Amino acid sequence: MSTNPTHTAASANATLLVLENAGYAIEGKALVEGVSLAFAPGTLTALVGPNGAGKSTLLGLIAGDLKPTQGQARLHGRPIGGWRVRELALQRSVLPQDHSVRFAFSVREVVAMGRLPHPPDPERDEAIVDNALDTADIRRLADREVPSLSGGEAARTAFARVLTQQTPLVLLDEPTAALDLQHQESLLRSARGLAREGACVIAVLHDLNLASAYADRVVVLSQGRVAADGTPREVFTRERIQSVYRQPVAVIEHPTRGIPLVVTIDP
Repeated sequence: MSTNPTHTAASANATLLVLENAGYAIEGKALVEGVSLAFAPGTLTALVGPNGAGKSTLLGLIAGDLKPTQGQARLHGRPIGGWRVRELALQRSVLPQDHSVRFAFSVREVVAMGRLPHPPDPERDEAIVDNALDTADIRRLADREVPSLSGGEAARTAFARVLTQQTPLVLLDEPTAALDLQHQESLLRSARGLAREGACVIAVLHDLNLASAYADRVVVLSQGRVAADGTPREVFTRERIQSVYRQPVAVIEHPTRGIPLVVTIDP
C-alpha cells in the first residue's frame, strides 16, 4: 500500500473531527441524540450496536451527508455543513452501504473516480489505482463491467475507490457485509493500515469480533445514544453486550489474538 502524504503528516495526538451534542430527528423522532465524541488521526474506531441503534445515521452526520437537527459536527474546527463539495471530497471518503453502480463502467473506471477531486497527474493516478486494485484483490476484474460483479466483488471495488481518494478521514458503512471470511479480514487489515499511516478511520460494523480484532476504539450505540466508548476490552463485557443486544453471550479470550471474543449462547 502506497503511503499517502496527507496521512503521514497528520499528528496522532490532534483532533480531526468533533461531534458536539449532535443529533438527528425525522418528524420529531430522534434517530441520534446528544452524541459528543472526538476522533483523532491514526485511529480506527468501530461503531457498533443493534439494528436501528443509529450507526449509519451517525456516520451520515460525520460525513456531512445529513445536517444535524441538534448540535453540530466539526471537521478541522469548521462545521462540516459549511465545506464546499470539492473541498470535502479531499478531506473525507465514504463507503456507503449501497455501493451498486448501474451504468456499464469498468472496475478500473469506478476505482479511478476516487482521483477526481485531486489535480490530474496521470502517471501518479495510474499507480494509485493499480495499488488500490491490488489491495482490494480485484486486479483481475479491472476490465469487467461493474453491473456484472457479484455483491462481494462490487463491495471490494467500492472500497478500492475509497482507497484511491486518499483522504485523512475514511468512513466505512458496513464494509464487510457482502464479503467472505478472507476478504473481511483483508479489508479490515487494509483499514487498519490506513490508520497506521495516519488516517482517521470510522467503520460501522455488525461483527463484534471483527471490531475487537481491528479497532483501537469501539463506540456502542443503543437507541440513538452512546452506551459505551472505549477499547474493545473495556467495552465488550458480557453484561454490556447482553444489555444492549438482548442476547445471552459469553466473552472469552481469543486463542491467538489476545482480544476478547464474543460468543452467543443459548438463552
